[in-house]
Amino acid sequence: MKNRKKSSRHVRSSTQKKPRQKLSSVGTAIALLKSFSESDYELGITQLAKSLGVAKSTVFRVATTLLSEGLLEQNQENGRYRLGIGVFRLGSLVRRRMDVSAEARPHLFALRESTGETVHLALLDGEQIIYVYNLESNHAIRMRSDLGVTKPAFCTAEGLVMLAFQPSDAVDRIIAGGLKGRTPKSPTGPRKLKALLDNVRAAGYAIENEFSEEGMRAIAAPIRNNLGDVIAAIGVAGPTQRLSDSVLAEFAPKVVDTALTISSRIGYRPH
Repeated sequence: MKNRKKSSRHVRSSTQKKPRQKLSSVGTAIALLKSFSESDYELGITQLAKSLGVAKSTVFRVATTLLSEGLLEQNQENGRYRLGIGVFRLGSLVRRRMDVSAEARPHLFALRESTGETVHLALLDGEQIIYVYNLESNHAIRMRSDLGVTKPAFCTAEGLVMLAFQPSDAVDRIIAGGLKGRTPKSPTGPRKLKALLDNVRAAGYAIENEFSEEGMRAIAAPIRNNLGDVIAAIGVAGPTQRLSDSVLAEFAPKVVDTALTISSRIGYRPH
């Protein structure tokens, strides 16, 4: 009976230790970042190793990786680590997405009602766009874009209208990385892309002609923050047989006005 109790205690003890033993590198990185708080805004390797229950060498290796990615910074005077600007950028992106989505939602419903087509809200994420909100058309044939889906920015109306108002070096980086199109009509030539972005800046909105999906067209306008920076875009998309040039011309002021309304809701004041 005593041996059975000892065995039971041994099993419980082993079970309690398993999560620490099985902690992956990703799990260690996440746990390390979550170790910081308002009271513990700077931590050393020894403190982190003790808190996480892993070897100092493991903590050092993970911290070095996070440091190189800007997610941690190191105080050169005492060698301790603190959260880096990279974490702030990620948090700002989430906050921005939440603010824009919340303010945009009722206006996106109104835009879908007035156009009858699928409406998107997208953010620029490096060389890609990511759809953070979409309302599908009620038509049987319609454009679909699931939340979280990414596409090359230069192949979409939303991406083009955001790229048009980014610093020129951002566009140069995308061109340098290679313009791999999604359809035969994608603007894969550097000169063609730059000319297209010039037209977008002049018009204040972007039109996509089967750049992303064959048989689909779209129109998009930029959303600006209180500083006037373009941080998102809204777009209306549908099949080519419904979105003729005349229909897109009719949609243009609606899309631009909706984007301007959303922009004003998050602090933008046009000059």
